[in-house]
Amino acid sequence: MQDTVAVAAVTFDRPEDVSTLLGALSQQTHTPHAIALVDSGTESVAGIAAQAPSPVTYVRSLANLGGAGGFSLAILNAIASGAEWVWIMDDDAHPEDPHCLATLLATAKERGLDVVVPLIVAPGQPEKLSFPFRLDGHLTHDRSVVEPLGFIENVGQFFNGALVRSDVFFKVGLPDMRLFIRGDEVDFMLRLRAAKVKFGTVTTVALTHPVGWGEVHELIGDRLHVLVPETPFKRFYYYRNRGYLTRKHRRVRSFVADVVGYPLYFLKKGDVRGLLKWAGTYGAGLRGTKFGPIKGQKF
Repeated sequence: MQDTVAVAAVTFDRPEDVSTLLGALSQQTHTPHAIALVDSGTESVAGIAAQAPSPVTYVRSLANLGGAGGFSLAILNAIASGAEWVWIMDDDAHPEDPHCLATLLATAKERGLDVVVPLIVAPGQPEKLSFPFRLDGHLTHDRSVVEPLGFIENVGQFFNGALVRSDVFFKVGLPDMRLFIRGDEVDFMLRLRAAKVKFGTVTTVALTHPVGWGEVHELIGDRLHVLVPETPFKRFYYYRNRGYLTRKHRRVRSFVADVVGYPLYFLKKGDVRGLLKWAGTYGAGLRGTKFGPIKGQKF
């Protein structure tokens, strides 16, 4: 009997991407059991969902739940469909080929895994990874370096394309909506590790997703780097959440890398204001304050 898989997808003002995603899902050789689409955008995409090749449960949120809250609501709807697995999707990602879901399921069964994640590759440049992997201490965006490995244990770039057995959420919980955006995926991965849930990356299949190359800044070759999001909005949430997760999960190596790397980055640029902004926001995360969407926040 075929395993049942429900898609948990979120969107925020990307109607064209939603159409692409729903079209790609309909082409999968392993047909999803159900699709739950949570829309927190300023304009509804209900019409697009209604015209999708596969039936979609469309959930309209009049509040911006952020990525974490949107994924949580979509995942709950996916679990409620009775599916054995939940396949998590952002609106600007889509499976690279029709065999993606089938391959993820097959690998999970062969290896006895509860969570599997595909590679994430750049739109129009499938030979490049949208987000780097660190192998043997070095960063790489080169797909040809990672793909031959076949499988990378205990590492995954959540949430795009993550295939999760439904009962895992009862063990580790849903994405933490307090984090809003940027960091909820890292927190989830660390919770999987703490709960000893078996997972990893299947390097023979991929999703297409916009790149994060511009955010990675190397300081000492590729041995030490910092990630600096491109907008003030994203920088605030990334810095705050990174500080919080460092404290929550007692990430000593991450703390050392941050307190060395970010001052070095900003001082090399002569950006004292940027350094102070980082320190204040990161410190708020370490103290466990300023959670959720920040009303009236000036960036």
